[in-house]
Amino acid sequence: MKSISSLILLPNMAQSINITELHLPQLEMLKNQLDQELEFFSTSIAHLKVVQTKYVEAKDCLNVLNKSNEGKELHVPLTSSMYVPGKLHDVEHMLIHVGTGYYVEKTAEDAKDFFKRKIDFLTKQMEKIQPALQEKHAMKQAVMEMMSQKIQQLTALGAARLLLRPESFCRNGAEGHPLGMASWCWEGSCA
Repeated sequence: MKSISSLILLPNMAQSINITELHLPQLEMLKNQLDQELEFFSTSIAHLKVVQTKYVEAKDCLNVLNKSNEGKELHVPLTSSMYVPGKLHDVEHMLIHVGTGYYVEKTAEDAKDFFKRKIDFLTKQMEKIQPALQEKHAMKQAVMEMMSQKIQQLTALGAARLLLRPESFCRNGAEGHPLGMASWCWEGSCA
């Protein structure tokens, strides 16, 4: 059987927790917390990739802006689905959206440098998040394996008790069960 780490470092606490000491409900809560954190990190990386792709596309579009294309007709987007005809007049200067509705005039070289810096920044941010994402995956895997072990132990313990002392168990009929289901109960605990 594969060995699992039994210590998990909790992110917002300066302590680690031994998952072998946790009960199933506690392990389930920890797994749910890790699921939420995994979702957050995955969504963050996906958003960063979308923004990075837009900067890469913008940088690639700068390659079209050269002297040989000056004066050519093109379609200028007003919205994502509406374009107007236009002519490429100045291929050396352009307006670059720098965020929150602000535009700055830049030369083609300055614009390429701007996009390169943005792409590099986003790449570094994704590289920072990736190890945390992998760590959370490993932690979730360890918790799930521990849950599986605990369930197997409880199942084996219940079967062993039944085999060792079958007279200690009694069959509780469906009429005594709150959900109308037949169940087994430990001696003296039957309703």
